[in-house]
Amino acid sequence: MLRRTILRTAIKEINGLSPDVVLVTGDLTENGLISEFTDASKELKKLKAEKVIYLSGNHDYRSTGYLLFKEFFPFSQVTETSDAVIVVLSSARPDRDDGEVGHRQNLWLEKTLEEYKDKVKMVAIHHHIIPVPDTGADQITIVDAGDVLRSLIKSKVDLVLCGHRHRPWRWKIEDMLVVHAGSVSCEKLRGFFCNSYNVVEIKRKRVNAKLKIVDGGYVDFKEIVKRREILQASDISQFSDSLAQ
Repeated sequence: MLRRTILRTAIKEINGLSPDVVLVTGDLTENGLISEFTDASKELKKLKAEKVIYLSGNHDYRSTGYLLFKEFFPFSQVTETSDAVIVVLSSARPDRDDGEVGHRQNLWLEKTLEEYKDKVKMVAIHHHIIPVPDTGADQITIVDAGDVLRSLIKSKVDLVLCGHRHRPWRWKIEDMLVVHAGSVSCEKLRGFFCNSYNVVEIKRKRVNAKLKIVDGGYVDFKEIVKRREILQASDISQFSDSLAQ
């Protein structure tokens, strides 16, 4: 389901931004096959950021892909910039679509973030910690999402970046933003029918996240929520059968 031309366009756009960090939130392959890893690595090596962080997704852990992921996409679990720290949580598990963080990783997260009280705290995870609209029956969230949320709030995380559901969205819990990615180059899109990626800017410890349509313009997440409500209001399927007729 890869749209290769769109992926290459997105990479050119991202390189043109000269970002400090590029974060790829998982599902770089469909079935975790070595041919897919080779292909993805070849394309993503064109990214020219100083730091590129790769997360594994549930698709990457299929067919023993978990043995290949770090060979093709090595990364550090903690990345610092001048303004922020980005901590990666691993949620993918072999041959499972749902995600899990686990007690030990939660404790590690809390302990790690204690060292960065003066930086903007960002956590990246493939699976969504909160359900996302327009994604159907939600049976593949993180199984210990409640414990993860408690650790994130306790650690005063500013921004959580998630992938997995192919649906761009934004939630706010207390003082924490949770931003979900759409899909940069996959045909599978939900609710927002353009390939896209998120652009995060940090200025004076303030976080601003917006969505960039591939080969298109920027969209504020407030606008995405507004568009969703407009679509719902125009959807005849929400009415009873008699009204629909």
